[in-house]
Amino acid sequence: MADDTIIDIYCHIFPDKFFREMNRIAPRLGNIAARLRGVKKLFDLDERFREMDQFGDYREIISLPNPPIEDLAAGETGLNLARIGNDAMAELCTRYPDRFPSFVAALSMTDVEGSVQEARRAVKELGAGGVQIFTNVTGRPLDEKAFEPIFATMAEFDLPIWLHPARTASMPDYAKEQKSRFEMWWCFGWPYDTSVAMVRMVFCGLFDRYPGLKIVTHHLGGMIPYYDGRVGPGLDVLGNRTSDEDYSKILPSLKRPHLDYMHDFYGDTALFGGGIHAVRCGLEFFGADHVVFATDTPLGPIAPTIETIRRLEIGDGDRRKIFSGKAERLLKRKLS
Repeated sequence: MADDTIIDIYCHIFPDKFFREMNRIAPRLGNIAARLRGVKKLFDLDERFREMDQFGDYREIISLPNPPIEDLAAGETGLNLARIGNDAMAELCTRYPDRFPSFVAALSMTDVEGSVQEARRAVKELGAGGVQIFTNVTGRPLDEKAFEPIFATMAEFDLPIWLHPARTASMPDYAKEQKSRFEMWWCFGWPYDTSVAMVRMVFCGLFDRYPGLKIVTHHLGGMIPYYDGRVGPGLDVLGNRTSDEDYSKILPSLKRPHLDYMHDFYGDTALFGGGIHAVRCGLEFFGADHVVFATDTPLGPIAPTIETIRRLEIGDGDRRKIFSGKAERLLKRKLS
C-alpha cells in the first residue's frame, strides 16, 4: 500500500442492469429517479474515471445509492433486484480492479433469511467486502430481533456493515404538516436517523452478543460525536422522562456504560466537503482507528474531502490509516 493511496469507502454507482430492473418494477419513483438519472457519474464510467484520475492513486469501494431496495419491492422480487445489483457491481470490480477494488453488497431485508443467503453468496462467491443496510426497513427499526441474523452473519465473516440513512420527505418535521419541507428530512433527518439506529442497536445488547461487530456509520456517526453529553450523561437517567414505559432494566443489562459502545462504531468522512471542525470532532470521538475516508461520490464532492483530511493536524501514520489503512484492515484484503 503506497503512502499516497486513497481508498474511498463509500462511493455510489448505478449499474445499468440494476437501473433498468428497478425502473421495471417501480416505474413511478418520481423525483428520486429523476435526480439520480441526472447525476451522470452514477452511470457514465468515462466521466467518472476522468474525475478519479485527478486524485492520483485513488480507488473506490462501490455501493448502490438510495432508495433502499426494501422501499421498491419485497419478497423474491426484492431479493432478485439485490442479486442483479450485486452481480453488476462484482462485474465492474472484475473489469476495473484498479478503479473498484471491492463493492458493498445490497440486501433486501424484508426477507431476512434470503438476505442472509445473499450476503453469503456476495461475500463468498462475488468477493463483496461487506453489506449495506439502511437505518430502517420499511419503517421497522433495526433492533427488532427479526433482523439479528444479518448482524450475526456479518460478525461471523468479520466484515463490515455499511449503515446508510433512509429518512424521506414523507416524515414531516411538524405534526400538523403532511411532509418534511425544505429538504430538512435529508439535511437534519439523516444524521438523526443514523444516531437513533446506533443507540437502539446498543440498547438492545447487539454489541454484547457480537463484540467484534463492525458497523460503518455514514457522515461520521450522524449526531453522536457532537452530542456525547446528551448521549452519555443525558441518558444515564434513562426512564426519568418517560411514564408509560419501564426502561429501568436497559442500562443495567449492558456489560459496559452505554456511551462506550458508541466508540465501537466506525465513522466515515462523507460530510459533503464540510468544514474541518466537524471532521476534527468526529476524529476525536472515534479515534483514527475507527475513521475511514469516504466522500459519497458522485453525490458528494471528492476534492474538498481529501483537502480536509490533508489539513488535519495529525501524524502521517494516522492520516494513512484514514486514507487507506483502515479500509484494508476492515475489508481484510489488499485494495491497492
